[in-house]
Amino acid sequence: MGKYFGTDGFRGEANINLTADHAFKVGRYIGYYYGRGHKARVVIGKDTRLSSYMFEYALAAGLTASGADVYLLHVTTTPSVAYVTRSENFDCGIMISASHNPYYDNGIKLLNGNGEKMAEEVTDQIEKYLDGLLPEAPLATREKIGRTVDYAAGRNRYIGYLISLATHSYKGVKVGLDCANGSTWMIAKSVFDALGAETHVIHNQPSGLNINDGCGSTHIEKLQAFVKEKGLDIGFAFDGDADRCLAVDEQGNLIDGDLILYIYGTYMKRRDKLTTNTVVSTIMSNWGLGKALEKAGIDQIQTKVGDRFVYECMRAGGHLLGGEQSGHIIFSKYATTGDGVLTAIKLMQAMLDQKLPLSKLAEPMERYPQVLKNVRVTDKDAALQHADVQSALHEAEEMIHGDGRVLLRKSGTEPVIRVMAEAGSEEMCHKAVDHIIQAMKKAGLIKA
Repeated sequence: MGKYFGTDGFRGEANINLTADHAFKVGRYIGYYYGRGHKARVVIGKDTRLSSYMFEYALAAGLTASGADVYLLHVTTTPSVAYVTRSENFDCGIMISASHNPYYDNGIKLLNGNGEKMAEEVTDQIEKYLDGLLPEAPLATREKIGRTVDYAAGRNRYIGYLISLATHSYKGVKVGLDCANGSTWMIAKSVFDALGAETHVIHNQPSGLNINDGCGSTHIEKLQAFVKEKGLDIGFAFDGDADRCLAVDEQGNLIDGDLILYIYGTYMKRRDKLTTNTVVSTIMSNWGLGKALEKAGIDQIQTKVGDRFVYECMRAGGHLLGGEQSGHIIFSKYATTGDGVLTAIKLMQAMLDQKLPLSKLAEPMERYPQVLKNVRVTDKDAALQHADVQSALHEAEEMIHGDGRVLLRKSGTEPVIRVMAEAGSEEMCHKAVDHIIQAMKKAGLIKA
C-alpha cells in the first residue's frame, strides 16, 4: 500500500484527507497517462454519497483538462464500471465510492482497461504526481480539450447483461433486497422484477447521508428480520457500491461469503463446471469452509485479505470461483470484481436448479465459532509490532490449545486493526480476542 492508495483505492473522509483537489489531480494524471499517443476514454460511476458529485466533477475537470473524453454512468455499481470498461474498450474506469464506509467517507477506485484493479506501478506514479514529485502534466488546448458525455446507456447495458445470465424464471419466488441506500437502489429491483420475482425492497431511498447507515451487508440483522416478517424465500443485502453480497435464507439465517463459496463451489463440482477443482478464499475464511470443501473433494487456496489478491490468484491459476467472508464473491467467467447482484443471481440459480431451500444447501458446512472485533488505533504498524501486543497474541494462542487460531491484521482502508479468533466455543473466542485488545489499551495504542 502507498501513501494514498490502499487495497481498494484512495479512501478517506471527504474534504479532510480526500479532497476535490486530490480528485482533480488524479484526473489530470490519468488523462495524461492514458492520453499519450491517442485521445483517452475514461468512464466514471459513483455511489449515492453527498460528496460523490463533488468528486465526479473534479475528476471530470482534471481528465478533460488533460485531453481525455469522460463518459458518466452516474449512480451505479463498482462491478458495472468494471463491465463497461472492459466490454466497451475504455482506457480506464473510475468508481467514486467508499464501499461499506459511512457517508462522510469517500474513495476513488481505479480500474485498468480490462476492468481490473489498477496496477500498483500506476498508482505509485499518481502518488508521486500528487506530492509534486513529477513534472506538471501538460494542459490540453483548443480541439484537444476533452469532453464529458452522458453515458447512462452503459449502465443499462450492464443491467441487460445481468438479466441474460439468469438461467431460471423467478416467478413465484419471494425475494427481499436490502440496497443499503446505495448504488443498487434502482438496479437490483429492476433485475429481479425483470426475471419475474415477487420483489420486496428495503433501504432504497438514498438521501446522500444514509448510505450503509444501519442497513445493507454490514447490518444484516435488518434483512434477517425483514425476511422473517414477510415470509420471504430468500434475501440479499448489498453494500454501498454493490461489490459485496450477503444472503439470508428462508429461516432468517445469515449466509455469509464462506457459505456462498461452499454452496456454489459444490454446485459447480456436481455439474463438472469447477474446472480446476479449486475455490479461492482468504486467510479470514472460517475453518469450517476448508473442512467442508475437503469433504466435498474440492481444493482450497487462501490468499491475503482483499478481493484484489483473490482475483490475482484466480487469474494466475485459471480458477473460476473465489471470494471473501464479507461477501466479495468473484465469478471470473463473468466478472473481474466482486459483484453483489451477480452473486445473488448465481445463488438463485443454485437454489432453483437443485430445488432446495437455501438453508438445506448451507446445512453440510459446519462453522467454527468465530469472533472478529475491529479496533481503531493511532498507528496500525506500531500496534501490530508492539511487544506487548505480540506477547498477548502468543498467550491467546495458548488459550485455545491449538483447537482454532488467532489472527491480527490491519485494515487496508481504515485506521483499524482486526482481531479475530476461532475456537471450539464462542466464549473462548471472546476471551482470546479481548485479551489482545486489553493489551492494546494498556499500551496506549487505541485511538480515543
